[in-house]
Amino acid sequence: MQNQIGRENPKDNDLFYTCSLIDYIARKTKNVRADIVNQLGKERIVKIYELADVYHCDNIERVAEDFIAEANIKAGTFDNVKACQYIIPSYWDIGKVYKRLIKMVSEKEDVNVIDALIKVYNSFISDKIDDYNSSLYYENPSYIFTCYEENKMI
Repeated sequence: MQNQIGRENPKDNDLFYTCSLIDYIARKTKNVRADIVNQLGKERIVKIYELADVYHCDNIERVAEDFIAEANIKAGTFDNVKACQYIIPSYWDIGKVYKRLIKMVSEKEDVNVIDALIKVYNSFISDKIDDYNSSLYYENPSYIFTCYEENKMI
């Protein structure tokens, strides 16, 4: 395990931060996660991923505000936090769910992590994960991945 310090590959932590920031921006602007990914675009997502260790040292709110302004992300009406009738998972919790799924997709489909990220957020499973009134985000990562592969809930 080359360049690994600690229990996890540093790039996995960068992916975790990237996914958590996407969720933070989506909550702040009340947009669907796929819309945030598409408005940020691949180039900005690569930048976030590549500089995640630097951004992680800053306040996530300030980093989010910079990317919201840069990508000209407008306020939406999707508010899965307000609609939640149970304990609301944090953007870090949801970032971890997406990180695990994206890693599995990247490895299985032999695509880079950013391409896998864009695919996952634009798939049906993203809407399911972001329904905080369901329990999908608490499910076993391999179950979520299998649903993604089957393109349906099983």
